[in-house]
This record gives sequence, C-alpha cells and structure tokens, in this order.
Amino acid sequence: MLDPHIRARLVDAGAAVTESVPLSTLTTLRLGGPAHYLADCASTDTLIEVMRCLDAENIPVLVLAGGSNLVIGDDGFDGVVVKVSNTRVDVGSEVVRAEAGAEWDDVVARTVAAGLGGLECMSGIPGSAGATPVQNVGAYGVEVGSVLRRVRLLDRGSGVDEWVGPEALGLGYRTSVLKHSDDALVLEIELDVRADGASAALGYRELATSLGAEEGERLPTARVRDKVLALRRSKGMVLDPVDHDTWSAGSFFTNPVVPDDRVPGVLAAITERVGVDVRIPRYDAVGGTKLSAGWLIERAGFVKGFPGDEAAARLSTKHTLALTNRGSATTADLVALAREVRDGVEDMFGVRLHPEPVTVNCVI
Repeated sequence: MLDPHIRARLVDAGAAVTESVPLSTLTTLRLGGPAHYLADCASTDTLIEVMRCLDAENIPVLVLAGGSNLVIGDDGFDGVVVKVSNTRVDVGSEVVRAEAGAEWDDVVARTVAAGLGGLECMSGIPGSAGATPVQNVGAYGVEVGSVLRRVRLLDRGSGVDEWVGPEALGLGYRTSVLKHSDDALVLEIELDVRADGASAALGYRELATSLGAEEGERLPTARVRDKVLALRRSKGMVLDPVDHDTWSAGSFFTNPVVPDDRVPGVLAAITERVGVDVRIPRYDAVGGTKLSAGWLIERAGFVKGFPGDEAAARLSTKHTLALTNRGSATTADLVALAREVRDGVEDMFGVRLHPEPVTVNCVI
C-alpha cells in the first residue's frame, strides 16, 4: 500500500497516479502482470521529482517507457511503475535533442523529413529515445553509439542530473553501463545528424543490395528509410497491433561473440552438423568472432513458427530471432520457449545465446 502522503507528493509533482494497471498493456509483448501503482510522468521535471521522492523513501521502482525491450513476469511488479512520458523533440541542423519518452521512430522520421541524415538505418525500431543508449540499439550497420553526442542522466543516489558524453556510458554491442544497473536514469539525449540529406554510409550488405547500391555508398535518407522499413516489415519487426508476429521484444537473443580460443572448436562443431559446403556467417568482433544467432537457431532445428500453430508463444513466422505472443501467452510460456531454444542451440553447437531484453521478476 502506497502511503497517502507519498502519493500526494507524486501528484503534486505532476504525476498521474493509478492503481492495479496491467503491465501487459504497456509492453510490445503484451505480457506482464499488474503494477500495484503507476505514476505517469509527462514532463522531465515531473519525472525527476517523482524519482527523487520514491528513491528517498526506498520504494521499489520500475521505470518503463516504450516497453519494447522488456519481459515482465506474470506476477507483475510490487511497487511503483514510473511511466516515462516526456516526449519533446527538437530538431536542429546538426543535432537532435529528444526527451527520454519520445517515440524513437518518430525521432528518426522527423530528421528524415527535415532532410537530415545519420539515423535512417535505425528506422522502425520500437521503443523510446531514452532506451537507445541503454541498449546501444542499432540496425543495418548503424548503432546509436556512433551518433550519440551526449546524454542527460539522473543519478538516483545523489539526485543530481547532468549531461555526460558517450565515453561515460561504456557502450558495447547492445549494451552499456546503464543496462544492468538502476544507478542512473536517462532523461534526454542529443544525437549528431548530417545536414546534407545523405544517409550514413551503407554498412550492411542486405540493405545495400536491396537498394541496388554498394556498401559504403550514401543515398538520400528518405529512400534508405523506406527500404529499411520495408525490410523490417517483411521480418515482423515493425509494430502492428493486428499482426502477432510483431507482438515481440524484437530480436530476442544477441548475436554471440565466441572468444578467439574457442572459435576453432565451435566452427568444427557447426561444420560437423551442417556440412562442409555450408557457409557459416561470421564477423570479426572485439574479443572474438561474432556468429548469427538467427542462423544458429534455424540450423539447430527451430524453424519459423516453432513449436507450431497450437502454441501460445512461438517463434515468429517471419523471423526465427523473434519470440512472439500469439495473443494468449503468459510470460511463463515465453520463458519456457526461450530456454528451449537457448538450450537446443547450446547442445548442438556449444554456443550459449543470451537474451537481449531486460527481464523483471522472471529468469530466462
């Protein structure tokens, strides 16, 4: 039970406070039990004051914005869910400033409409702007870390908010120092953009080929955005409320990086299973060789739509890297499927996949 005096302080700060909110309505997976209390914060000032109040009182807090990279347990969250709903976006000629609750694809769309380049390859990624540096999101050869100018953070220990550069975030492949820590909260971000209307250099073969271009070329941003959205839709990676293939958390597993000393053994195990004539997708990465999680999943026998039409949770029918809720799944159903896929790949190839989404009150 939230103390009435604390609730009054949240309301005075500008938050809209409600009780017993089903978190399934706030995540792209449409999964998650109830939140005992939800404090919706429509401005950055409100968000700061609400967080300072709750942290000072040692009240359990779950911060939620777009809910696109989140798996919440069926028991929900016994505390206060703080909804990040500050959505202001300012587009300049060289920099874009977005509050944490702004819809990420809206940020991208605004830059393209303004004739600015640099973000178009990340079109169609669901979720909020504030989540992008946490996850160091990326697609088609471009990561947020490559265009991030600075981030405004609220230090939850001291209550101080300040701007920091990307070097302070420990950005890596789909990770940062923010991802597995509650020490700081993203309030706003600033991103560098190109004023010449040209895209980022095409660094992803599939995208370049589909555009009839060469890797390294720069094309008009609107053309690249349209093609990225088309490719993502073909894989069920653009949110659509009537398409259960998009009821997902996006790519569920990160592409595994195999340490250099294990690469020969892993490649030998894969070759033994798939044959010497099959090309194994692999890429140089920091600390080893990156393999394709989706490719490994398929070669381990987990086909699109696995385990079948009767399953409430199954792999997308368009993309084996997405785990989907077909409309009646529970989080327990999804977790069981994730474990089955993870363990199957490890048993066959000796490579352990790790989930990309953040989990709350559930373990994968």
